[in-house]
Amino acid sequence: MPDPAARDAAEEASAFSHPAVPPDATAAYGEHPDQIVDFHAPRTGDGRAPLVVVLHGGAWRAPYDRLHISPFAGFLARRGFAVASVEYRRGPGLPHQGAAAPVAGRWPETFDDVAAALDALPDLAAAHLPRADPHRTVLIGHSAGGQLALWAAARHVLPAGSPWRLPAPPPLRGVVALAPIGHFDRARELDVCGGAVTQLLGGEAVYEERAAATDPARLLPTGIATALVQGRADLTVPAGVADAFVEAAAKAGETVGLTLLEDVGHFPLIDPAADACAVVAEEIAQLAF
Repeated sequence: MPDPAARDAAEEASAFSHPAVPPDATAAYGEHPDQIVDFHAPRTGDGRAPLVVVLHGGAWRAPYDRLHISPFAGFLARRGFAVASVEYRRGPGLPHQGAAAPVAGRWPETFDDVAAALDALPDLAAAHLPRADPHRTVLIGHSAGGQLALWAAARHVLPAGSPWRLPAPPPLRGVVALAPIGHFDRARELDVCGGAVTQLLGGEAVYEERAAATDPARLLPTGIATALVQGRADLTVPAGVADAFVEAAAKAGETVGLTLLEDVGHFPLIDPAADACAVVAEEIAQLAF
């Protein structure tokens, strides 16, 4: 049996080995340099194409931006999807005192940005991605981006008074969350990404208050078709986090699809060279077409 850590390292190296794929267009949804969206036009067909909105992962930390997921965006474009890859503000670049990694997320800017980007996307896509069909929009996110995708699809059930709350469900065909950090309490139990969840919300003192409006597992049911894709061999966001989200959905009376991939870790889900990536594309297609 291969060493799990060695396999994980090899999978990560493969996912990050692809050159960045330049977008066909880039547009701003705000004034901050990170408030931008890259657009990739579909490479097949000549009619309107489903719009796939991608939220990248990276533990909400500054070193990981949308460039690392651009090969995946290019892969989806080659599959005939119109793709919008969203950048957003992440944690500051320097570690806080006593930490080994940069701080995860900015409160409330990370959530401000995702909400603003999704609200602006219909107009931006119409201007910069004319083949995109906004009536067939699928939201997808990987890892920390999976949390943001699940959260963005739940804005209509946010607590009253939340600045991010929508008056009605967002116009989505569905959400495909890839190894998402979708259950905060379980992720904290497993110390996913070195305390990133607690850092994202601004610390232990405000965790419970802020988790009520940001933890996808507490924002159920949504009424939005949702599918999770998870590698059983994932060492970064273990499958137990996905299991906990699915269980929370069931308790809320909602069925969430869960595709578990044997002998697959965290990174093949966004690696165009991996078979798992084709599984992800099929999950998107089932919702989009």
